[in-house]
Amino acid sequence: MMSFSKARKEGLEENKKSEQICEEIIGIEGTADEEPKEQCQKQKHKMKMAKNMKMKSLIKHRKNSKSEAALTPETLLEVDLDTIEGIADSPGDPQVECQKQKIRIKISEKIKQLDFKKRQKNSKSPETPTVELDFNGNLEQNRLAKAQQQLLEAEECLFSSKEVTRAEDEEDKLHTDYELFILRLRLVIHDSFSEDNQETLKSALTSILKEEAQDRRWAEVAVDQRPIWRPTRCRKIHDTLLQNIVEQRMKNADEQENKSDNLSTSLKKEVCRMGKQVQKDLLRVVRNLRECYPPDFDICRTYAQLYHQAFSTRLQELARSNISLEECLYILSWIVDYYPKDVLKHKELVEHINNSSLGPLLPEEDLKRLEKQYFSYKENEIRKWLSNAFEKEVKKWSDDIEPELMDGYYFSNFAVDVLPLVDGAVKDVNTLLSCECKAWSLLNQLDSFLLSYKKSLEELIKRKQENIPKTLSANLVNIYQFRDYVQKPECPFSEDTRTACLSTLADLKKICHKYFLSRIHTELKPLYHNLWTQVWFAGHCEVVEELVKALENTIDNFKELKPVCREELLAELHVEVMVEYVRRMMKRKLKLKDKEQQEAAAEFICHDSNKICSVFAKVGSREEWLGQILPKLSEILRLQDPGSLQLEIVTLARDYPDVSKQHVLALLTLKTNLSSSDLRRIKVCLSENRGTLDTESSTSFFSKVLVKRKII
Repeated sequence: MMSFSKARKEGLEENKKSEQICEEIIGIEGTADEEPKEQCQKQKHKMKMAKNMKMKSLIKHRKNSKSEAALTPETLLEVDLDTIEGIADSPGDPQVECQKQKIRIKISEKIKQLDFKKRQKNSKSPETPTVELDFNGNLEQNRLAKAQQQLLEAEECLFSSKEVTRAEDEEDKLHTDYELFILRLRLVIHDSFSEDNQETLKSALTSILKEEAQDRRWAEVAVDQRPIWRPTRCRKIHDTLLQNIVEQRMKNADEQENKSDNLSTSLKKEVCRMGKQVQKDLLRVVRNLRECYPPDFDICRTYAQLYHQAFSTRLQELARSNISLEECLYILSWIVDYYPKDVLKHKELVEHINNSSLGPLLPEEDLKRLEKQYFSYKENEIRKWLSNAFEKEVKKWSDDIEPELMDGYYFSNFAVDVLPLVDGAVKDVNTLLSCECKAWSLLNQLDSFLLSYKKSLEELIKRKQENIPKTLSANLVNIYQFRDYVQKPECPFSEDTRTACLSTLADLKKICHKYFLSRIHTELKPLYHNLWTQVWFAGHCEVVEELVKALENTIDNFKELKPVCREELLAELHVEVMVEYVRRMMKRKLKLKDKEQQEAAAEFICHDSNKICSVFAKVGSREEWLGQILPKLSEILRLQDPGSLQLEIVTLARDYPDVSKQHVLALLTLKTNLSSSDLRRIKVCLSENRGTLDTESSTSFFSKVLVKRKII
C-alpha cells in the first residue's frame, strides 16, 4: 500500500500540475482587441493573488492527515483572503466580507475543472445523465453544448428584464459561470488531437456557434447595456488556440518518429521532421477532426493554412541563416518537390485541401537568394566537369595513347562521362528553379567548351603522331554523341546556343573527315587522272574497275570506325568521288565529234555511275540521289535535237538549282558538232527560265564542281 508521504507528494505534484495547466490556458486569452471600458470592467473580476499566498488547509493536512484522500482539490480552496490585494486594507468591512465570499465561490468553481484531463482519459464520450443536470453538472460531464444553452437561458432571463437595476450577485455568478465555461472550452480545444476527446469536441463546437450568434445579437445593443462578458469571442479563442496547438506540435515533432534521424545535418533533420509532421497531422484532421467540425469552420483549409504558415515561418528563419550548399539544396527540394508533390498531394488530402490557396513557402526574396546560391554552384560544377574531363582527354592525345576498342571500333568515353553530368545538372536546375533561362545559361558553357575542343583538335592534326587516325576515329564518336545531345528537342537550349553548338560540332566533324578524305583522294588521284581521257574512252571498263577496287580497299580501312560515324564519312566520300568525276568530265580533255561518240560516252557514264554507286551502297551509303546525276548528264550528251536539248537543260537546272551557266557550257562544249547559234539559244533559254523554275530540290552538288572557263 502506498505510504502517506508518497501519496502526499503525488497529490501535491498533481495539484501543482493542474494549476500550471490552468494558468497556461487562461493566459492564452488576451485583451488587446477589447475596448478600454470592457478591459476595466473585466479587470474588476480578476483575482490578484499575492505571491506568498498561504494555503491553510494544505498546511493543516501536512501536519494531521494520514491518508491520500486528504489531499483533494477542495483542500486548496481555503485561501488566506487577507493576502489578496485590495481587501486586507479594510478589515471588518461588511462589503469586503461579501466580496471575499464571492471570490471564494469563484475559486471553488474554477478549481473543480482541474481534474478535466483525468476524466477525459476514463471516458471517450460524455455520460448520459439519468436526471436533468444543472450547469455545473453538465460542465463536469463535458456536455458543453447543454451547459452553454443553460448559460444563454440564464443570460436571457437576467437581461430581458425591463428593470434598470439587476441583482449584482446574479450577474457576478453568471459571469463566473461564463469564465468556467470558456476555460473548459479551452481545455477541450487544446486536446483536439486526442481520440478520446472527439465527442466532447463536437459539443464544444456546437456551443461556439451558438456563442457567435449570441455575440452578433448583443452587437446591436449599446455597449453599456450589454453583459460585461459580451462579446465572448469564442470563435477567436478557438482560432488562436488552433494556431498555438499547431506551433507546439511542429516544434515538438519527434525526429525518430518522422524518420529524419538518419539525415546528415540538424537543419535537414528539422526540415524533414516538420514536413512529415505537417502531412501526419493533416491526415489526422481529414480522418478524425473533419467529422467533428460543422462545415462553417472549413477545418481542413484552416489547419492546412496554419501548418503551412508554421512551416513557412521556420523555413524563413533557416533560409536566412548561414546554411551550407547541401542544406540549401535540401530546402529547395522541399519547397519545389517534396512538400507540394508528396506531402500535400497525398491521396487522402487532395480532395480536402486546395494547394493553390496556401501560397509560397518562402517569400520571393528568400527564395531568390537560395536559388542564386544553388545556381552558382551548378555553374561552377559543370565548368569543372568539362575542364577536368577534357584535360585528361587532351593529355591522352599528347601522349599518343591508342584509344581503346569497344565492339570492334575505336571509342572514347569522354562524351559518355561528361554529358550525363551536364544533363543531370541542367534537369536539376530546371526542376528546382523552374526557370528555363537558367538552364540556357548552363548550356552556354557547352558552346565555349566546344570551341576549345575544336582548337585542340586542330592542333592535334598538325602533329605527326602514329595514333592520330585512331584518335580521330574515337573523337568522331564523341562528336556524334555531343551532336545527338544538342539536337534533342527536349534539351533546353536557346536557339542561338543550339545553332552555335551545332555549327562548332559540324566544324569538328569536318576537321576529322578532311584528315581522312584528303589522304584517300591523294591515293586515288592517279586514277582520277584517267577519267574522261582517250584512255578512258578507249577502255573505260578497266579504268573504272581499277577505281572501284581502290575505293573498296580504302573503305575497308574504316572498319574500326563506329558504324554511324563510318556511314557519314563514306557518304561524304561518295559525294566527293562523284564531284571529282564530273569535274574531270567538264575539263573537256575529251572531244566528242559526232553522234556515235556522244552516244557511246553517254553509255559509259551510266555504266560508271552504277559501278561507283554500288560500291557505296554495299557499305551503307544512303546518298541515293547521287545515282541520278550522271544519267541526267548522259542524256544531254545523247540528245542531238537543239529543242530537246534546251528542254533537258532547263530540267537539269530545275532539279539542281546550283548548276551554273559555266557548268552547262562546259558540258555542251563536249559536243563539238553543236553550232555557236545553238549554244546562244540554249543560253538565252536557260536565262529566261531560271527565274520561273519551281525547284524540286535544294540538294547542293554542282556548286562543289569547280569550272575555270567562263561562258563567252
